[in-house]
Order: sequence, then C-alpha cells, then structure tokens
Amino acid sequence: MEQPQADADTGRKESAGASLQKAGRGLKALAKVAGRTHLTMRPPCSLSYATSIFSFIGSYLFPAQSRFHKSEAGLFLFSEKGDMIKEKRRLPIHAKKVITMNAPIKILVINPGSTSTKVSYFEDEKNVYTESIFHDAPELLKYPTTNDQMPMRKQVLLDFLQSHGMTPADMDVFVGRGGCAYSQAAGVMEIDARLVEDTAADKGGSDHPAKLGVMLAYELGCEYHKPMYTVNPTNVDELWDYARLTGIAGLYRRAQTHVLNQKGIAAIHAKSLGKRYEDLNLIVCHVDGGITVTAHKAGRMVDSTEGAGGDGPFTPTRLGSIPVMEVLQYLDEGHTTAQMRPMLSRSGGFVSHFGTSDAAKVHALVDAGDKKAVTVWNAMIYQLCKSIGGMAAVLEGKVDGILLTGGLMRYDDILKGVERRCGWIAPITVYPGECEQEAMADAVLEVLRGQRKANRYTGVPVFQGFEWDKGSSD
Repeated sequence: MEQPQADADTGRKESAGASLQKAGRGLKALAKVAGRTHLTMRPPCSLSYATSIFSFIGSYLFPAQSRFHKSEAGLFLFSEKGDMIKEKRRLPIHAKKVITMNAPIKILVINPGSTSTKVSYFEDEKNVYTESIFHDAPELLKYPTTNDQMPMRKQVLLDFLQSHGMTPADMDVFVGRGGCAYSQAAGVMEIDARLVEDTAADKGGSDHPAKLGVMLAYELGCEYHKPMYTVNPTNVDELWDYARLTGIAGLYRRAQTHVLNQKGIAAIHAKSLGKRYEDLNLIVCHVDGGITVTAHKAGRMVDSTEGAGGDGPFTPTRLGSIPVMEVLQYLDEGHTTAQMRPMLSRSGGFVSHFGTSDAAKVHALVDAGDKKAVTVWNAMIYQLCKSIGGMAAVLEGKVDGILLTGGLMRYDDILKGVERRCGWIAPITVYPGECEQEAMADAVLEVLRGQRKANRYTGVPVFQGFEWDKGSSD
C-alpha cells in the first residue's frame, strides 16, 4: 500500500537532484562568462553527524528538572551548568555554499582566550574590524565550567557584528580557535559534530576556553548554513618521545600549547630572515593570560610546557609548576581536587594572589612599589626564564632565536628580565600581541581557494602509548 508513495518520493528526489545538477552547470557557465575561474563548493554540515550529535554520558546527563536554554540554531541545549545534550529534532540538509574569487570572502574569526574574547571580521586577507573584549577572572569564575560560558561568548560575537551593521548571515565562513579534543596534526581542520562533541567533553584531557571557538563556529555555521573550520588548535601533537615520559609508568605528558600563535610568529620570523620555518631551531614563548614555552625544531614543536596542565611558569590565571609533594600536602590540609582544578587555567596565578587576572592592575602595583606585587611579578619572569633555559637544553644549545610574543610583552620589564638571564642563549626578538586572527583567516582562505586541503578530525589521538604499553595489556 505504501509502495506507490515511496516511488513518488523517489521520483521527486531524483527530479530535485537533476534540477540541482542543472542549476550547478548553469552557475559554472555563468561564472566562466564573468571570468570567475575558481569555484569552491563545500557543505557545512553533515546530516549523518547531525543525527548522532552529542550523546553524552556521566557528567553530560542532567535531571529533568534542570532549566535549559535553547540556542538560536536549535543545535545545542544548555543546562544552567553549561553542558550540552542532544537536540531531539533533525537538522535540515544544508545547501552548498558557493564562494567566488571576484567577491571578497567574508570571514568571522572567533578566538576565545583565558582572559578575553577576540573577534575579527575579514574580507579576504584584509582585517576590517577586530575587537578584544577583556573578561576579568571574577567574571568568568561565575560560570562553573568553561562550557557554561557559551551563551555569554556568543553574545559577544553578536554584539560585535551588530556594532558594525552586520549579522552572522552576512558571513561566508566561520573560523574558530580550538583545543581540548583528542590531539591532532597541525593544519586546517573542518569542524564537524564529532569534533565538537569531543571538544565539549574535553577528550584531550584539558579544559581551555579556546575550545569555545570550535563550538561557537559550529553553532553559527549550522545555523546559517555556512562552512566552518579551526586552525592549529592548542592540542596539536608533534612531541618527540623523550618529551612524553614521566616517572610513572603509563602516565604521559600531553601536547598542550599556544600552537596557533607560536607557529604563526615563527613563520613570520623565519620570513624576516629570508628563511623557512623548517630551517630554524627556535624557542617561542607565548606570554599572556597563559604562558607556554616551546622548542621548535625544524618546523615541529618537539617539546613544550603544558600551560593549562600545571606546567611551566605561573601566569595571570594559571598556577604553573608545583612539586607534587606540595600539592599532596595542600590536599591533606583539607583542600579538594575540585578546588584545585580551576586553578590550572582559571583561578591560579595572579587570581590566587590578587583576586584579579588583570595584568594592568597588578603592574600598577609593581610601579607603585608594592612589595608583594614586585615579588610575584618578578617571580613569573624568573620562571619564564627557567623554562626558556630548559628548552635550550632540549635543542642542545643550537638555538637560532628566542621569540617573545603575546599580550604581556607590552611590559618592557619582561623583556629585560629575559635578556638578563637568557640573552646568552640566542638573539631575542619581541613580537608584541599575537597573529592568531590573521593566521586563521589566511589558512582558511587557502583552503577555500583550493591551495591546500583541510584535515578531517580523526577522533583518535596522535600518541596512543608505546609498544611496551600495548604488550603489557595482553
């Protein structure tokens, strides 16, 4: 009885498919006449991904009495705890987006950080508008988890666009900074539901606000039927084996650093020398709300401090390296791991010492001669130098340059401190601020223009243990 209806549906689908093909041929012909020789078509969302999105367990399931906030996209549901659960309805099949070379490609670049949300609007390579909205730690600590910040961070994006007379619908592509999923290779990556699910669930073992860039780009991309990408997320893994080992069997260090800015600055520096990034050995230091120090050998980040994991210098928001014995004693005194965990990336460092992550306020105390502020500030610089020295040893002293980048490099005393303790290692070059917005936009433009390919998220970490680990489980 239902077969005729099924046949009719099939006929309609075939007819619609033929119409789309015909329209596509006509569009290409029109483009040829207009001189638009390069067309890129890419579907932003997959129905197969959409129907399996966000099947979470454990902490990602919530009682029925929780109050939920539905996003405009109809893709995510947020509890007051900020976690996401599966949306019941199916997503529509999105039309393919056609981008031509004659019209500028409009890009929204989303960069959530530990103390700010930076958002940029690009037309091709031109950075038309950029704003960085500062979030002091007390404001962010109102949110129990990083995922809780999604609605607030999204509103920042919408306000930015509205202030410049635009909406998300005006964009051709969304690009978000990323991290927290399983470790991946460097490069541009398409954002899909699997990546977003693993990012939200911190499958990579860390919890950093950069993850929200992927989640926001995905939500906007699916809502407005546009492609979405991430570039060099914080969990790119290029470590060599010696950098992974610890003194506990089966417990390994993770790759977790400011990949996007570090690789971007390293490439800029190499170009200024008339060389390739792959031809140099560099120590690159990202110095801002988070601090990471990384050894770059022949274009690969072979060792690094794990900034959001309690490794390296303390920072405006992070506790830095602490001997395990001291941590155990701290816990024995009645503190809990639940209290300590946010100190890894949200409430450590300056926040613990001064109640703020605002470096300007702390440095104003330094300028006023406040003894505590002077000691804490200089201790941060001291620990930065210790990390640089360690990476010089990693590179066997063959260092072509020490690069200092990030927002805190606006303070000259940091440079002077590094020069005093590390100037003997290699020439020091300062790149204040960061190039993350440009790095993301440029890389995605190359993909859209067919000059490079985007990776797909594998859902499998780069490092899965050593051979002897696998043998011991047999």
